[in-house]
Amino acid sequence: MTSTDYFDARLRHETDPSDVYAAQRAGERFVLVDVRGDEAWQQGRVTGAVHIPYRQIADRARQEIPLDTPVVVYCWSPGCNAGVRGAREFAALGYEVREMIGGYEYWVREGQPVENDEGPLPRTFDPLVMVVRAPVG
Repeated sequence: MTSTDYFDARLRHETDPSDVYAAQRAGERFVLVDVRGDEAWQQGRVTGAVHIPYRQIADRARQEIPLDTPVVVYCWSPGCNAGVRGAREFAALGYEVREMIGGYEYWVREGQPVENDEGPLPRTFDPLVMVVRAPVG
């Protein structure tokens, strides 16, 4: 395998919060799946995501997501491998699946929309992960 092959393979199986948000805004067809546990989901999640903890994917996925629908999964952060576990479960069922690297943490740090059971949460923008400009005026 060449270096180019390796990176091509990664790009086929990974995406990032910025690209997922852009795909949502563009109306691209995919389902974003939060594979974390119930408490994490209740605390906060990506707006528009559905919740299937990775341990439940084998039992629930085919009833809830058509097999021809692309799937993007995420977990907490780069330090969490539940996203990989979830992606593997979807792949084993025959889904086209990608992992959102950075997970919920980097989605939030980039200021993308999040919510919990009470509704939308405040958006913040972290200058350590993106360019943040002061408001004009």
